[in-house]
This record gives sequence, structure tokens and C-alpha cells, in this order.
Amino acid sequence: MSKRLMPSTTALQCFEAAARHLSFTRAAQELHLTQSAVSKQVAQLEEMLSHPLFQRIRRRLHLTPAGALYLAQVNKILVQLDISSRYILSYGGETEVLRIATQPTFGERWLVPNLKGFGERHPRIHLDVRNALEPFDLVQAKADIAFFFGQGTWPGATCIELFNENVVPVCSPQLLTLHAFESASTLTAQRLLQCTSRPEAWHEWFDDQGLHSENSYHGPRFDTFSMCIRAAQAGCGIALIPHYLVAEELTEGKLVLAWQHAKPSEGSHFLAHAEHAAEVPKVRAFVQWIRERVRQQAILPEFQE
Repeated sequence: MSKRLMPSTTALQCFEAAARHLSFTRAAQELHLTQSAVSKQVAQLEEMLSHPLFQRIRRRLHLTPAGALYLAQVNKILVQLDISSRYILSYGGETEVLRIATQPTFGERWLVPNLKGFGERHPRIHLDVRNALEPFDLVQAKADIAFFFGQGTWPGATCIELFNENVVPVCSPQLLTLHAFESASTLTAQRLLQCTSRPEAWHEWFDDQGLHSENSYHGPRFDTFSMCIRAAQAGCGIALIPHYLVAEELTEGKLVLAWQHAKPSEGSHFLAHAEHAAEVPKVRAFVQWIRERVRQQAILPEFQE
């Protein structure tokens, strides 16, 4: 294995400060070093990289093209070091971090509201919740817990079914007033908002009613249900959305049902964790919490233990 190029943190800090101030003197003052020390660190960095990072033009310091490119990368490294250090400093030795991956709209609309109270019951478990649109590796510990929609199969993972859903067509009240849809078939000619993760949704919704539409796969496409919901509110077209995600908008009148037909989705929402992590205390505690929230909402019958 070839030797890694690993400049010191001091060298990176000296370069970043000098690049920000375009002055070795001011960088030295900020870092509480001498001007010669900063200059030496940058010179050693240039030697390692085999590229000049600065040039002097009319006695003024300027970044070279290579220096400007390197600065962007160094900024990312220093910011991440700062975040990581503060992360450990903040939570101390007795705090455990539980990394959770969730699809964006599910996380915003269902998961986050159902986390209320978890911190009081488990003060030593810190939740790190992140959006994940793409598949990731639970087994390789990229996340401790993952929420996903599908058929409940994930290699190397234990998948716990939470609840299923019904999808409904929604639009702005103004759009419904303008068109006054008389049947489901009248929706076939409308602008149908598409969610990238559910490309078959409209086709299946029409098919469930014995209808066919050449328009099923056409229309503006959005990465998340959140964007579809906002587009529907803005009057951009009709969106096919799981009912639980738009219950609030329907209650408040921000959205209305374009047609009274709810279709069960081909799948369910699941919580997953690596098979070997079932008895890890922080994982077990969180799974129990989510199961309680689902039971309280009577979304599904009692879980089979």
C-alpha cells in the first residue's frame, strides 16, 4: 500500500488562515504563531503537494489555481474536524449515539413528531437522524436504525413492520373548483405530479378502478413526497400521496381530495436494524419506543413478539 499524503492539521490551519487573509502575518496573529512558522508550514505543504499554493504579485499574496482548488477541500476537512470534536465534547462518555436513517417526508411528517418524549425516557441516548434517499448498508454500520417502505426484505437485517398506507389524489381547492372532477376518469387528462420513489403509483391507482391512462407516467417529477405536496398546494397539478402524510393539509383545507378513492399501497413501512444488533440496549430501547407509538395510534394490531 502506497504511503498516504497526510499533512498535519497545523499545516492545513496555516494554509487556510493565510488563504483567508491573503497574508502570512495576519494568519500568524490569528493562530498565535510567528510569521516565519506559518510560512514554513505552507512551504512544507507546497513541497508535499508538488504545487505552489500562493504567488506574490506586486507584493500582494494571491492563491494559485491549485491553491484555490485545495482551499475548498481543506475547508471541508477543518469544518468536519471541528464538528466531530464538538460532537464528542457535547455528549460525553456516558452518552450513546443512535444513528437513524429515514426517507425525508416520512421522517418529517411521522417520525419526528413521534420522537417527542424519547429523550426524557432515555437521556443517555442521543438521536442522530438523517435523510436517506438512496439505499445504504445497515450491516456495515452506516446506520443503527433505518426506516423504509417496501416489502420488508433487507439482507442481513431484521425488519419490523410498522403500518401500511392508502394513497389518495389531492390537489389545491382552487384546482378542484376550476375543474369539478365528475369521475376518476376525468383525472386522466390532468397534470399528474410524479414522485420519483413511486413511478408506478398513478398507473396502479387508475388500474385499481379499471381505468387506463396514457398520462399515468407523465408530469412533473419530484424526489420526495414533501415536494409533491407543496407542488399540489401551489396548484401545479394533482399528487397521489399516502393519506397519513396529508391528513393535516386535508383537515386545514390546504388540500382537498380530487377524487374519493383510496388505494392500499403495494408495501408497508418498516423499521430495520442489523440482525446482530437486536440486543444492543440503545437499539432495543428505540425499537420498543416506536412499537409503543404505533400501538397508541392503532395503526396496526398488536405486534407478534
